[in-house]
Amino acid sequence: MSIVEAIILGIVQGLTEFLPVSSSGHIELGKAVLGTQDVGIDFTILVHVATALASVLVFRKEIVELIQGMLKFRYNESWEYSLKLILASVPVAIVGLLYKDEVEALFQGDLALVGSMLLITAALLMITTFIKGTGKSIGWHHAIVIGIAQMFAVMPGISRSGATIAIALIMQIDKAKAAKFSFLMVLIPIFGQALLDGIDIYKDPSLWSLGAGVSISGFVAAFASGLFACTAMLKIVQTGKLYYFSAYCVLVGLVAIFA
Repeated sequence: MSIVEAIILGIVQGLTEFLPVSSSGHIELGKAVLGTQDVGIDFTILVHVATALASVLVFRKEIVELIQGMLKFRYNESWEYSLKLILASVPVAIVGLLYKDEVEALFQGDLALVGSMLLITAALLMITTFIKGTGKSIGWHHAIVIGIAQMFAVMPGISRSGATIAIALIMQIDKAKAAKFSFLMVLIPIFGQALLDGIDIYKDPSLWSLGAGVSISGFVAAFASGLFACTAMLKIVQTGKLYYFSAYCVLVGLVAIFA
């Protein structure tokens, strides 16, 4: 992988991790356009950790408050919210641990699959246009349903942020709370998967084949674009204009299917 390819794919990952258009689907499309096939576990870890750190920076105040509340060592709102985040991460963790090979098999450049899943993402985003009067807080049952939505987003083309936020809005969750929960819940599976992959790389250093230039370029590109996209997406959810991304997903999905 060249530095230019790392920067392009890093930007694609950063933008599409938070914008509701599917990062996994766009990485597959990006690989096809660039003709890049050597996107291994090393680059995947790199850009996902970069976007996760971007989310940590955006929500640093909320994360510090959660930690401070949990350090009081008594059951309170911080513990309850954190447990809901963990609960929402269970479905995708189960799929990732039990069906890792099957999930990885989906990422073999099947553009028709990516396009089909993008159309599903488009439908979910369009539905939110007709949802009125959102204002609920996230309950335990909401966390489970949102977690199941995140589980289905392992499919390339189904946007994780799009699916989780759309499902939350459909359940009448407050827009700001839906976006915050969606972006915080992803930190657990990302850092968890990074830890497991890091252990594999420690056991087999040959799995990390990226040079310093490619690693730094990809990381910085993903972090910077992720920081921008995360901040922008919080404002976009408030405006309720997710249908713009729905139209985009339809267009790109159809191109991917019939290309």
